Amino acid sequence: MWRDLKYLLAYIIPFAAAQALYSRGLWSFNGITVAFVMVPLIESFMKGSTQNLTESEEENQQSKVLFDILLYLNVPMLLSLLIWYFYTITYIPIQLYERVGLTLTMGVYVGGVGINVAHELGHRDDWLPQQLARLLLLPNLYLHFLIEHNHGHHVHIATPEDPASSRYGETLYAFYVRSVVNSYRSAWQIETKRLKRAGLSFWSLHNQMLCYQFAQVAWVVGLGLVFGGQIIPYVLIVAVVGFLILETVNYIEHYGLQRRQLPSGRYEPVQPWHSWNCNHDLGRILLYELTRHSDHHYKANRKYQVLRHFDKAPQLPWGYSGAMLISLVPPLWFKLMNPKVAYYKQQIPELV
Repeated sequence: MWRDLKYLLAYIIPFAAAQALYSRGLWSFNGITVAFVMVPLIESFMKGSTQNLTESEEENQQSKVLFDILLYLNVPMLLSLLIWYFYTITYIPIQLYERVGLTLTMGVYVGGVGINVAHELGHRDDWLPQQLARLLLLPNLYLHFLIEHNHGHHVHIATPEDPASSRYGETLYAFYVRSVVNSYRSAWQIETKRLKRAGLSFWSLHNQMLCYQFAQVAWVVGLGLVFGGQIIPYVLIVAVVGFLILETVNYIEHYGLQRRQLPSGRYEPVQPWHSWNCNHDLGRILLYELTRHSDHHYKANRKYQVLRHFDKAPQLPWGYSGAMLISLVPPLWFKLMNPKVAYYKQQIPELV
């Protein structure tokens, strides 16, 4: 039973956001406090589990609709909390530091939870998960992620062609610019090629990227009409914080790892050692197993509740929150991570 219900703990993040909006004051910084103080502190005392499910257990877990419902519930929670946030910013007299705290909390929430759940749902083929993924990505103004992540990142991971794979010696801040700009550009290229192959017009409702731009503009303008133009900077800041949370996660998940280019010019198939894995239990639960990233890229159609640990996969020595904090200080990140990258590169001939 605990194996199923443990993911209820993932609602700690929306609960923290709700507490911030309700109590305000220093509670306004709940998102930062929980995600980047409490979680890394707890994970520093938790080794993490490498245990995998048996084949029969996997089959049983795969079929349970509970795991889908736990994801779906994030949509009404996130949209409700956002409306509450916009109302608070607009109509309730609060101090400047409370505005800063609430804005950072909501940015962490829509990025750390919204994009993460959208990522999981975006790998499903059914209509409902796809639509819910779009709703979760809309507040981040990052709808193109659905196209680029599935048809770009998963194809080009750990190669120079992938903007979302961080390179050896690349700072987080340089990566932000390269990944944000080139991922957006890549999504347009992927969608343009798809339309051309299907014989569809670029200037039509078949163009998902055009529809996404319209939806995002409508989101910002619509909120401006409802809450007044003064809300628009907050809408944009929340979105930027949200997608930078995503890009920071991308940075730590793939730093310095590369696939070999074969004599044919193609790259070797994606293997578990082409992504950094992390088994810290709290992060696994809060992020719906995103931290078992090696298996996610090895078998992208596996649902979160059955993702596996691989002994051959390179292991992050910290949880995601701790690694994200360290990545903010490039000299420290390089000092700690570059030797680990070198070590795993030396192991690759033995892994193949």
